[in-house]
Order: sequence, then structure tokens, then C-alpha cells
Amino acid sequence: MASSLSTAAAGYSAATTPAAQALYRRRRRGNAILLALSFAATGFGLICLVLILLALLYQGFSGLSLAVFTEMTPPPGSAGGLLNAIWGSLVMTVGGVVIGTPIGILAGTYMSEYGRHNKLTTVVRFINDILLAAPSIVIGLFVYEVIVVQMGHFSAFAGMVALAILVIPVVVRTTEDMLNLVPNQLREAAAALGLPRSIMIRHVAYKAALSGIVTGVLLAIARVSGETAPLLFTALNNQFWSTDLNAPMSSLPVTIFQFALSPYPDWQKLAWSGALLITFTVLALNIVARAFLSPKASK
Repeated sequence: MASSLSTAAAGYSAATTPAAQALYRRRRRGNAILLALSFAATGFGLICLVLILLALLYQGFSGLSLAVFTEMTPPPGSAGGLLNAIWGSLVMTVGGVVIGTPIGILAGTYMSEYGRHNKLTTVVRFINDILLAAPSIVIGLFVYEVIVVQMGHFSAFAGMVALAILVIPVVVRTTEDMLNLVPNQLREAAAALGLPRSIMIRHVAYKAALSGIVTGVLLAIARVSGETAPLLFTALNNQFWSTDLNAPMSSLPVTIFQFALSPYPDWQKLAWSGALLITFTVLALNIVARAFLSPKASK
């Protein structure tokens, strides 16, 4: 006992030598400098975000009125609204989600439930990661060459396909991750009851991972709702109300892009109002997604 105490005392005295104390002070200074830089970077980012939001709220609310939701996009020098752009964004976003979500869920289900350790799953996961990080303008160019050029004209359907390609990797990733989190004991219990794998997936795995899968779909909607580049190459724009999916269709992101670059103050005011609407939509979708991911919602 006495020898161990003496050894500890010797170690403590060695640790308190001038060299060790200098090293400790140097590390504390380095830690303080890095902590200060981290706080400064965080503060800079938050200040920029607050300034952007304040400018968006000020400019957007100043141009917000009932006409924004009830009138079509106007010609230069005339009053108008964003009704056709709102309608076009809603149609193409819903269409893209309807096309992309089933594909993403089925692919994620295969990767988690059927081919978790297959080489094909590794290849699909790699390609999915590339699509997840691919610039949206590349997707727009691809759909332009595959659909728009072959059809000979722009169309809302081509815009839906472009948005669907952006939806798929997000849904695939979240579906696979959420299904991988389902305990294997649930699958084994279902197999012990004699349930086929397909029924086990529908009634056990999907129910356990439902909140995560829905969250992935909501995050995909939040991502594609503000995309501009794919729609510029596919749906283009339309100044008038249109329900024809085989013709050009207006959308909020493209309208904001065109109106913001115009020299007309009325168009610029409408662009701010449209940006405010998209921002609030994305914010609401993210809040709903976090609500679905909360522990209380997952129970």
C-alpha cells in the first residue's frame, strides 16, 4: 500500500514539472484559441442567417397581398400575382414525389431486407450517394436530353421526372437507414409465427420505421420545392394558367429567378413574395419532419 502511494506521488510530482506545466498551458491556449474561432464562426454564420431572414421578411411581407394568391403573373408594368406559379410548383412537386417515393421506398427496402450483404446493394448504395450529392443542374440537363429533346418541347411532365430523380436518393437513404434500425428480434418473431417475408416487411418493419420513412419523404419535398435549375431545362415557364402536363408550366422557383433579374420593380416585389412563400414552406416541412423524428412521435 505504501509503495503504491509513493509511486502515485512520484507520478504526480513528475507531472508537475516545469516542462509538463508549460505543455499544459500551451494546450490550454490552443484550446481557447480554437474555441474562440469556433464561436466566431458560429456567430458569423448566425448573423448572416439573421440578416438574410430579416431582409426576406421585410421585402417579402411588403409585397404580400391577396392578389399574390389570386392573380396570374403579370406582364411588365402591370399588377398581378403568383397564382399560376404556385399551382405549377404544387403540381410538379406532387408529381415528382408520387413518381419518386415508391421507387425510393422499394429500393431502400430491398437494400435493407433482401440484399443487405449483396454486391448489388453496395453498387446501388454507391450510385445513390452520387445522386444524393449530384448538382441539380446536372439532373436537369440529363432529363432535357432524354425527354425534352426527344419530345421536341418543354413540359411539366419532364419537370416531374427531374424532381423525381432528386427525390429518389433521399427516400432511398432514409428508408434503408430506418429499416436497419428495426430490431432483428421483431423479424425473428414474425418468422417464428410463419409469416412470409413480404408480410413481415409490410406489417412489422414498415410500422416500426414509419416515422423515419415519412420524415425522409418530407425532407425530399423540402429539397425539391425550391429547385430552379432542373425546371429551367424541363418545364421552362408559362405566364398563364395551365393544367396540361405536356406543355410548359410555370413554377415559383423559375418565376422568382426571372422576376428577380428583371429591371421592373413590380416583378422584383413579386420575386421577394415568392421567396418568402418558399422559405416558409421549407421551414414548415422541416418542422413537421423533426416532429415525426421526435421520441414521442416514434412511440
